[in-house]
Amino acid sequence: MQTSRPRTPDAAPVPYLLERSSEDRASEAWLPSVTADPETRYLPILSGRSAHSGAVEADGARLRWFTRDEVAAFAPRDAAEIYLGRLNDDAASPAAGRHLVAVVVDVVAEERFASYRRLRELAPLLDAAEAEILISATAIVNWHAGHTHCPRCGAPTVVVHSGWVRRCSADGTEHFPRTDPAIIVSIIDREDRLLLGANARWGGQRYSTLAGFVEPGESLEAAVVREVAEEAGIVVHSPEYVASQPWPFPASLMLAFRAQTDDVDVVPDGEEIIDLRWFTRDQLAEDVRSGRIAAPTPASVARSLIELWYGGPLPEPRQPESQRA
Repeated sequence: MQTSRPRTPDAAPVPYLLERSSEDRASEAWLPSVTADPETRYLPILSGRSAHSGAVEADGARLRWFTRDEVAAFAPRDAAEIYLGRLNDDAASPAAGRHLVAVVVDVVAEERFASYRRLRELAPLLDAAEAEILISATAIVNWHAGHTHCPRCGAPTVVVHSGWVRRCSADGTEHFPRTDPAIIVSIIDREDRLLLGANARWGGQRYSTLAGFVEPGESLEAAVVREVAEEAGIVVHSPEYVASQPWPFPASLMLAFRAQTDDVDVVPDGEEIIDLRWFTRDQLAEDVRSGRIAAPTPASVARSLIELWYGGPLPEPRQPESQRA
């Protein structure tokens, strides 16, 4: 996915694609005015309460957009609607120049569900504009699913501000979507080797950069040092910010760093990280090409960090002889 990958210092500036109209959407009259516009387009998305949360319909590498009449044919009348923004006229999308609204549905007819796909599957395919839209829609749908009641008093909350705020029905407090900061870091030693780890959740084959959540009261740089010490048993220094990437699983913002170390004797924590390896560029290329290890997906900031160190795109795994034409 070319333009939807996270920005690095060596990449071209990301175009301004989505006008979110944050001030306008606070007006209670805003969303009704948008939905009254026949040019508005709608994105049905499965609720965060669904086992397939965030799934949408797609046609190949494009999101499928609906008119209001088309959505009304299968979405419940009381389906929540969330204003996503107005897409730039220059965006490469059939929805360019229009207001966009997410329609949250709990279930869809079984015959429709076959065409519904989730962000992890679509991310490598979508262009920058539609990737940003789907990331935003997925994140806000996940947030709504977990905030149906006030965290202060337990009373039900109601949706206001065009879907971007929930207000307590008892005490009137307003609750906003939250984003959890997490660091992710490429670690380079004195010999210019890269440290990658295998996470227990991935079964031990996929190797990636180390990552972890930022704790309350902690700076990003301190989080880099702490997480690496916890997961690899080494001390890093000179953390340098590289890029960021929203990661709505369920509500994270990945903040990517590069860091240096003088230590080479790494020890995986044995719980989250089950193996750690230092790679030269030739070693990493051969292991990925041969299929001995898997790299992070192309749409991830982890892949961007690795390729920034590598100096270009990683090689593709060789196709087994039995699958070659």
